[in-house]
Amino acid sequence: MATDLRVLNPAEWDSWYRTLEVAFGGVLETPGRRALTEALTEHERSIGVWDGGQCVGTAGAFSFRLAVPGGALVPAAGVTMVSVAATHRRRGTLTSMMRRQLDDVRTWGESLAVLTASEPPIYGRYGYGAATQDLRAEIDTSRVRISVPEEPGNAGGAGDAAEIRLRQAEPQDPAVRDACEAVYAAEVATRPGMLARRPGWELLPVIDAEKELDGASPLQCVLAERDGEVVGFTHFRNRPEWDNSVPMGTIELQDLYALDPVAYASLWRFLAEIDLTSTLRVRSRPVDDPFQHLVSDVRRCKLMVRDALYVRLVGVGAALEARTYRTPVDVVLEVEDAFCPWNEGRWRLTGDAKGASCKRTSDEPDLLLTATELGSAYLGGISLTSLSRAGRVHEARPGALAEASTAFSSDLAPWLPHGF
Repeated sequence: MATDLRVLNPAEWDSWYRTLEVAFGGVLETPGRRALTEALTEHERSIGVWDGGQCVGTAGAFSFRLAVPGGALVPAAGVTMVSVAATHRRRGTLTSMMRRQLDDVRTWGESLAVLTASEPPIYGRYGYGAATQDLRAEIDTSRVRISVPEEPGNAGGAGDAAEIRLRQAEPQDPAVRDACEAVYAAEVATRPGMLARRPGWELLPVIDAEKELDGASPLQCVLAERDGEVVGFTHFRNRPEWDNSVPMGTIELQDLYALDPVAYASLWRFLAEIDLTSTLRVRSRPVDDPFQHLVSDVRRCKLMVRDALYVRLVGVGAALEARTYRTPVDVVLEVEDAFCPWNEGRWRLTGDAKGASCKRTSDEPDLLLTATELGSAYLGGISLTSLSRAGRVHEARPGALAEASTAFSSDLAPWLPHGF
């Protein structure tokens, strides 16, 4: 029987989403998280593949705004909930959905598509490149101490964090949630890769906050306040454990954001000094996270890096014009893009820290690369020079690689703070 690929009808959401759950192991989500997912689903931007009355493929696209180098928030399709039923693998189902989706994204006028990959090899063939990395850590807090800088203007004074007050708060309290969301929103434009959250997304960090996870506590929240204003917060869980009579609990960090170095360091020190614990487990931080410069012994932090956000330039010209460049650049890029052929060809990129232009040209190329490499380099975290040394970018004009690689780089490492 021929399959039917079509836009998701809201009435079909349950069977569509159950296909996704089964593809990812069959474990049902909690009612609260499932209800939030349904509320956040943009049905008109979601598609499914149906074999008769059975859904056998799913794919969605959230309408995000993505922070890019220079601070602009660029419309981007957040590709999500992609699955193919095990009974329908290797029949072109995924490729048909990726083809339809990228055509749709282009029609919507969005120059970027982004995703997180359950299996990295899948998406390179559709032009997605790994653009950000997550830093993970397991800090031995029985041996590691975290320092807090002095308040500005208080050099040599007593009480290095005297102006910061830490307060336990209820993560589900709407006032607390709004205060935390305001801190998050203030951070977005400062770091490439972060997502400006639409209404409803503020619930994502605290959904099922009361739920205990395999022996861990319900979600806890601590606010950092200065003069009564919230300037930072952390969400975490406490996993108690004892070895005979010795406490060996673990703090599992979910979120930590702060608007200044003292508030930031005060929250880290608080987490590291919670009674009856000896480990602080960190699962998703920027690779240049400053906590690495606050710890007394970085070797006892067991640092590890893994891939995170994948970026796909749907419209090369518009995407490259949407960001700024760290140093002046004037290069001709010859782009290979078989899956989105409208991007194929030569583009002259000129730009600096104030803005950019990227137009088609017939001039001789300076650099040759595919859409995948362009996606990896787009947010400034993966260097064109590194990609060139891997044989993925080729220099046609001497000096062009160094010029472009420096210009594309970002002062802060790009970071995706949460999945979608």
